[in-house]
Amino acid sequence: MSLSRRGLLAAGGAVGALAATAAGTGAANAAPASGRGRGRVRTGFDRLAADGYSLLRGEKVGIVTNPTGITSDVRHIVDVMHPDDRVDLIAVFGPEHGFRGTAQAGGSEGRYDDPATGLPVYDTYLKSGQPLADVFTASGVDTVVFDIQDAGARFYTYIWTLYDCMEAAALAGKRFVVLDRPNPVTGRAALGPVLDPAFGTFVGRREIAQAHGMTVTELALLFNAEFFAERPVDLRVVKMSGWRRSDFFDGTGLPWVPPSPNMPTPDTALVYSGTCLFEGTNLSEGRGTTRPFELLGAEGVDHRWAAAANALDLPGVAFREAYFAPTFSKFQGKTVGGVQLHVQDREVFDPVRTGIALLVTAKQTWSGFAWRADNWIDKLTGNTRVRTMIDAGADTDEVVGAWQADLAAFRTVRKSYLLYR
Repeated sequence: MSLSRRGLLAAGGAVGALAATAAGTGAANAAPASGRGRGRVRTGFDRLAADGYSLLRGEKVGIVTNPTGITSDVRHIVDVMHPDDRVDLIAVFGPEHGFRGTAQAGGSEGRYDDPATGLPVYDTYLKSGQPLADVFTASGVDTVVFDIQDAGARFYTYIWTLYDCMEAAALAGKRFVVLDRPNPVTGRAALGPVLDPAFGTFVGRREIAQAHGMTVTELALLFNAEFFAERPVDLRVVKMSGWRRSDFFDGTGLPWVPPSPNMPTPDTALVYSGTCLFEGTNLSEGRGTTRPFELLGAEGVDHRWAAAANALDLPGVAFREAYFAPTFSKFQGKTVGGVQLHVQDREVFDPVRTGIALLVTAKQTWSGFAWRADNWIDKLTGNTRVRTMIDAGADTDEVVGAWQADLAAFRTVRKSYLLYR
């Protein structure tokens, strides 16, 4: 890893001050921003609004958000902020899938005026660096706010929208505010291989673990100190209250909104950091079904795959022989065989080890197994090692063992940016 020791030490002393400044002096004890919701966890937006948006006072504000940017009574935060005289919201920035969420994977909504509010909506998808900085400049904002629900995996692109927007805000001389939401699969541990920056793409820009175990504010602090040390953005973060690192999403009391079309439930997020690896193969990862990333399969796969996976006795999970016909994506309209994951004990379930085990056993039991021709698996895992080791006949423990030194180094760095117990 090439993480900055100087950045690590600097951020360690700054985290508390940033969080306190962002939260506002009265936010922690104020009433929830929205009337009916009474969940245990209050999001960064709830605390910001309860404090009268004091952090944004006197600023022209733009917000990077999508359908997950909601209050606890399921109103969209843009619809809440727009008529409020205490905040001058003048622009919205849409990520992949769009601000209102009308686009499928690999798409966005483009530039338009939002019919509900009349606000200009700018497209950030596939923009970074100076071109994205130019979008912020053209919008006329002073402060860019980020509020999007993450899924906890390195290749879930919203955290790289965060990264790109932070970099662009620094280039454009804009202040940047990150409003926190839960990591839906807990923040207890980082798991999986750490990305080699030579494999950086929009599904992984920099050296973090495949399942990072952090919230978006924690990631923002890490990005700013470790990766933007030469040109950091003027960053503020607004923490949640009531969230614990051991919380799964269903323990927060917050409503779930699918952050993307193929992330319908928190159960999807639970397996996603492992089974999304099947995007790098010729097997279906369950897109076009009601259980994406829980159903996996291909034409010609039979009962032997589920049997081989169950024989590994992986903690917290069992595999059922399954047959399904995707309505879109790989094998559209064709009946395929495969497995369905059933997480039986999420406290001990390791999604990344499970994903590797399923790759290993799929290759062992199905002669048609192949990697995608563009070696997309290397972008997802962040290196060539997983692919080459599995091709060479390595078992699950050998593949998982190969990344442990890098993962230990990342875990050490990660500790300095954790805001919750």
